[in-house]
Amino acid sequence: MLETGSPAPDIVLEDTDGQAVRLSGHQDDHAVLIYFMRSTSCPVCNRHVQDLIRRRDELAADDVRVFVAVPEDRRAAAEWKARRQIPFPVLTGRHGTPHEMIGLGRKVFGSLQQSGSVLIDSQGIVRHAHGATMPTGGYDRKAITAAVQALRTRGRSA
Repeated sequence: MLETGSPAPDIVLEDTDGQAVRLSGHQDDHAVLIYFMRSTSCPVCNRHVQDLIRRRDELAADDVRVFVAVPEDRRAAAEWKARRQIPFPVLTGRHGTPHEMIGLGRKVFGSLQQSGSVLIDSQGIVRHAHGATMPTGGYDRKAITAAVQALRTRGRSA
C-alpha cells in the first residue's frame, strides 16, 4: 500500500473509453482522489461512490479530481458506469487490477480484493492512503476530508 508523504507511483491505468490515465499526469493544477472499489457489485462500495457523488461540488471547489478504480475489465466497468450514471472517470488496470498496482490486492482465504482510497496532491505526493479488507472500512470519509482540508492549508502557506 502507498504511504502518506511518499511520491505517487507512475502507474498507468485505463479509463472506460480505453484512454491511458497516468497517476503522475494529473497534477499541476489539482489533487487526485481515487476510490478503489472492492467490486462494482459491492453494495457498500456503491454507497461510498454515492457519497463521493454527493460531495463532488465540495471536492471540485478544493481542486480535487475524483476517479473510481474497479477490478473488473473495461467493458464491465463501462456498463456499471452507465447504469449507475457515475459522473467520474472509472479506471481499470491495463495489466492486472489497479488495486494490485498500489498494494490493495491481498490473499486471504483465496483471493480477496480490498477497497480503499488515495489522495495525491498537485505536486505528486500521496497525502492520504487507506485500505481495508472489509468494504465498510475501505472508505474513511473523515480522513479524506481532513487530508483535503490540509491541502487547503498547505496551498495558503505556499
